[in-house]
Amino acid sequence: MSTEQIDKFQDEVDIPEGVTVTVNKHMLGFVGPLGKTYKSFRSIPVNIKIVENKVMLKAIGSKKRDYAILHTARSIIRNICEGLIVGYTIKMKVVYAHFPVTVKVEGKKILIENFQGERAPRVTHIVGNTKVIPKGEDVILTGEVWTDITQTAANIELKTKVKNKDHRVFLDGIYAFEKTKGLEK
Repeated sequence: MSTEQIDKFQDEVDIPEGVTVTVNKHMLGFVGPLGKTYKSFRSIPVNIKIVENKVMLKAIGSKKRDYAILHTARSIIRNICEGLIVGYTIKMKVVYAHFPVTVKVEGKKILIENFQGERAPRVTHIVGNTKVIPKGEDVILTGEVWTDITQTAANIELKTKVKNKDHRVFLDGIYAFEKTKGLEK
């Protein structure tokens, strides 16, 4: 393998000003202006070191799969650093035809009540430090970690999926309609 090919399986991520990153085996700790968070890289086969103001990543193997995993790890680290500085927001719209749907938050649970006239509420969970704010017909999700916010939005969408009916006719549900950088109040 040439040195050019070896360099291909190494990458670095610049740590922005105001964010500190610590590494402890496979656990990365991030502290920024909006808070702190942790990410485990146990299931991602990448060697991680912090040198000066950069996170150095090195793939364990030398196959295409290892190259892809290396860049996935780079994107995760970059998104967490950016989120700790500016944050992320996802807006979701509550859509119903007949039965008015209400969304409530109780601790780490989201209750979707009266969906298609059902008496028992549909319950889904909030992932990580995501903040969920129901405002009338909108549900606003904000936080620092992009993967946690998008997973919470996906959980809400999946809980309101209409089954065994024509999805072109029964459009009831809660759908994401805007994804932006920055925290919205």
